[in-house]
Amino acid sequence: MAEKARYLIYFQYRGTGYSGVMKSPPHQPVLGVQNYLEGAVQKLRPTNGVSVSISSRTDSGVHALCNSAHLDIQRKEGKLPFSAKLLVEALNFHLKPEPISVLKAFRVADDFSARFRALSRTYVYRLVTGCYHRSQLPVFERNLCWPAANRPLNTDAMKEAAQILLGTHDFSTFRSLSSETPFKSPLKTLLQVDIMPGFSIALQQNFHRDVCKLDFHLTGIEVNGWEVPAADRIAWGREVGNDMEKAK
Repeated sequence: MAEKARYLIYFQYRGTGYSGVMKSPPHQPVLGVQNYLEGAVQKLRPTNGVSVSISSRTDSGVHALCNSAHLDIQRKEGKLPFSAKLLVEALNFHLKPEPISVLKAFRVADDFSARFRALSRTYVYRLVTGCYHRSQLPVFERNLCWPAANRPLNTDAMKEAAQILLGTHDFSTFRSLSSETPFKSPLKTLLQVDIMPGFSIALQQNFHRDVCKLDFHLTGIEVNGWEVPAADRIAWGREVGNDMEKAK
């Protein structure tokens, strides 16, 4: 029997057109990112059942600069396991034209878990002031940020309040009930919160300068972006460093 290989993959996606990252029933009109990842793996014709185990969940409309997952691929007798480079190229070929891209792949141990070996997760919330509705956003920023207010934010107060969230807290009141709720700890540790001016290619003055100025003059809005990255540490996963060394 051919050797079964387990891989850790890093992937990104634009989440606007998906029900979330997790798999949805195939009869639903909007599927999850996992549906398309598993579909791409299936086209590699593995002899084992296809299952992509994703480390971090995201909801509908949420994008990921870098998520991770592990998967097993067993090829036909006589065929060697895919190299990491070939696997990335093959998956990206079969993912077209979806806005999903596999960034890297590593061969890992058979007991490696992308979910339970994760050490931390980082979230970026992009807030925009100067407009009150998404229709007022530049087209290049739609679905990529949240129009928070038609007036400036008190960022000094936000920075001061954010410090209260640092450390380990019980977030029971912030989560919804599901069948998995009793099995998940509500204790989370927030390591870092930063509030800083954001970047938008649509607002760069040396990029279609006159068009941008004209558009903003006509709409009567001045758009300022703020990025709020937050990192929280998961309680388990202290062995991830060793596993990543093995994966190289």
